[in-house]
Amino acid sequence: MTAGATGPIAATTYRGDAIENTHRAHVAVVDAQGRLLYAFGDPARMTLARSAAKPAQALAVLETGALERFGFEEADLALMCGSHSSEERHIERARRMIAKAHASEADLRCGGHPPISDAVYRSWIKRDFTPGAVCSNCSGKHAGMLAGAQALGAAVQDYHRPDHPLQVHVKHTVAEVCDLPDESVQWAIDGCNLPTPAFPLERLARLYAKLADAAAQPAGEAASARSAALARIYRAMTGYPEMVAGEGRFCTMLMRAFDGALVAKVGADASYAIGVRPSGQTARLGAHGALGIAVKVEDGNTTVLYAIVADLLGQLDIGTAAQRAEFETFRTPPMRNTMGVETGHLALSVALEPVGEAR
Repeated sequence: MTAGATGPIAATTYRGDAIENTHRAHVAVVDAQGRLLYAFGDPARMTLARSAAKPAQALAVLETGALERFGFEEADLALMCGSHSSEERHIERARRMIAKAHASEADLRCGGHPPISDAVYRSWIKRDFTPGAVCSNCSGKHAGMLAGAQALGAAVQDYHRPDHPLQVHVKHTVAEVCDLPDESVQWAIDGCNLPTPAFPLERLARLYAKLADAAAQPAGEAASARSAALARIYRAMTGYPEMVAGEGRFCTMLMRAFDGALVAKVGADASYAIGVRPSGQTARLGAHGALGIAVKVEDGNTTVLYAIVADLLGQLDIGTAAQRAEFETFRTPPMRNTMGVETGHLALSVALEPVGEAR
C-alpha cells in the first residue's frame, strides 16, 4: 500500500502499459455498535457525505410527523432519500409531494440542472426542455423539507437557510444519529442549496449500520421510536430502489440485486455508504449486528468509486457470487476510445486491514 499526504493509492488507470492516473481513497467498515472492524487509508477522514447523508436528513423530517400529517407514502420517503435521475416518475412524484404539502414548485429552493440520466438528457434536448426546480435530483428531499417545516410550525420561506428551525432540527438529528455532539459536525452548502454535513468517514458507515440493524428487528419490536424510524427509511429505500436513483444507476441496481439485504446510497464527489443486514456473513466478519461500509475517493471520480465498492463486496463476501457478478462491469470498467478500441484498464489496490477497534 502506497501512502501519501491525502491517503493511499486505491486505483490506477493505465493507457496501454503507461500509468495515466492514480486515485487515492479511504474505507471504513463498522458494526452496529460502532466498532471499526476494517479500514483502508484514514477511516476518520473528515468527509462531506453529500447525498449519502440524505437518510439522516429524511430521518429529521420523519420525526417531525410530517409524513403522517401530509399523507406521504413510502415511495415518497424513498424519493426524499434519493438522488433521482429526473425520470418522469420522479418528477411527477415530487410534484405530488409538493401538492400534498400545500406548497408549489416556486417554494422549492433548489434549481434545475441537466439530469443524471443520459437517456433523460437526450429526451430533454429533443424537446428543448428547460428543467425547473422540481427536476432537481434532490427535489424529493426539498419537498419533504417543505412538509417538515410546516410540521414544526415554522414558515416555509427560507426553509433551506442554516438558521431556519427545520435546519436546526436537521443538524441536531444528524449529529445525534451519528453519535456525535452537534459541534463535531461541520456544515457547508450542498449543490442543491441545502446545508450538507461533514463528519468522520466511519460515522457515515455507522449511520448505515444503524439503518440496517434497525430493519433487522422484528416488526413492532423496535427498541425505540428512533429505531422504528430508521427501519422505515431502510424499508422505503430498499422497497422502492427506483426512487433512490433510477434505471441503470448503481444504487438502484445494487439494492435490487440484493433484494432487501442491504441499503446503499451515493454522495456527490465520490462518497458511498452501504448498510448490510445481520447475517452469517456479517458475523464471520466480526460484526455485532449489522455492517456499515463507507468509502471516499479523494479526487471525486465516481467510476473509481463504483469499482471500489463492487470490489469491497467481494473482499467482504457480501451476498452470493451471482449477485456480485452483476457488478463486474463496475469493478472492471471497460476503457475504450470512440472507435470501440480498448485503450487501457483500471487496476484496484484496496486491501482492507482488520482493526477491531471499539469506539
